[in-house]
Amino acid sequence: MSSLEGHTSSVTSVSFAPDGKTLASGSWDNTVKLWDAASGSQMSSLEGHTGYVRSVAFAPDGKTVASGSVD
Repeated sequence: MSSLEGHTSSVTSVSFAPDGKTLASGSWDNTVKLWDAASGSQMSSLEGHTGYVRSVAFAPDGKTVASGSVD
């Protein structure tokens, strides 16, 4: 087990891509972060929500991630 460091507030949702290689996380810090599941390294940080992220989910093909927020 490992800990992923990057969000500045509580994580509210996580989702693995269908291939298991990428993990998405949403947080009270209003961001969605994408992680390499094998190494735990942050791949990108998606910003734009003005409220905390409640949910994250990958499309079946794993190429798109959707997020739901209170904004």
